[in-house]
Amino acid sequence: MFNALVVNKDEDGKTHAGVQQLALDDLPEAEVTVAVDYSTVNYKDGLCIGPGGGLVRNYPHVPGIDFAGTVEASDDDRYKPGDKVVLTGWRVGEAHWGGYAQKARVRADWLVPLPKGLDARQAMAVGTAGLTSMLSVMALEDHGLTPGHGPVLVTGAAGGVGSVAVAVLAALGHEVAAVTGRPEQEGYLRELGASQIVARDELTEVTRKPLESELWAGCVDAVAGSMLGRVLKQMKYGTSVAAVGLAGGAAIEGALITPFILRGVNLLGIDSVMQPYENRLRAWERIARDLPMDKLEAMVQPATLSDLPGLGADILKGQVKGRVVVDVNA
Repeated sequence: MFNALVVNKDEDGKTHAGVQQLALDDLPEAEVTVAVDYSTVNYKDGLCIGPGGGLVRNYPHVPGIDFAGTVEASDDDRYKPGDKVVLTGWRVGEAHWGGYAQKARVRADWLVPLPKGLDARQAMAVGTAGLTSMLSVMALEDHGLTPGHGPVLVTGAAGGVGSVAVAVLAALGHEVAAVTGRPEQEGYLRELGASQIVARDELTEVTRKPLESELWAGCVDAVAGSMLGRVLKQMKYGTSVAAVGLAGGAAIEGALITPFILRGVNLLGIDSVMQPYENRLRAWERIARDLPMDKLEAMVQPATLSDLPGLGADILKGQVKGRVVVDVNA
């Protein structure tokens, strides 16, 4: 028997989450069984713990879109008992039972070996949010971003994706401008490496101007909505925005074609869920090399399985700072 956070739905359609004991036979069928050490909390986790957000197919359900741990049993030659592994994406924790449990059973194709230089706890301090941040930085670099060409903007900077993006970009030598709607987070963001703090209100007004002054050498955007519409008009010539989220809405309000055809601005879509294996490896290796571990630790808020219902509600309200690391065995 092992502990897991299980979400059930009653006849009225309301969901209820709580820690329960499960047996190995309760786990879904797949090739690899993992003893989970740590998981984390993402926006999707908040949806799956609570109303589901259309992500959960069947109940009862075990959420947790990320986990890191040790292989206990494997029917696939790529992994053997004792191997350290990490999982992010592939709709695990949504359509397939996830990491909010002491045991998980998943497909071998979904796993990645834990990179050298990271332990399981650090890997979950990174998690999907950090992986997405690194994929964004890599995409910006692939499209010409180099230090010394001006500030790189990070929106939603105090959140999970934003926090890691700020720390990585600063460590790589970039001047980082961090956007936040929470003024009390300025000290935290400057400790991560931000050299400029931009108030969210400065970028949320919708304007019909075709272009604005050229300010940013690159951008990691986790907000979209009216903010992305403004940011696109402020990008320097030939620069790029890596779009990773839609906290401000799925539409790009106030956006015009002018930044793309008059300044050659690129809008790069970043997906971490279905990312190919080789690019995942590349990103995890870059994380182990380029993310300062002291900065990573400064982002961490510890939690246990029993804390998750409350944290799930908090992250949906935008009240979670940095990265939550869940010790599923505590």
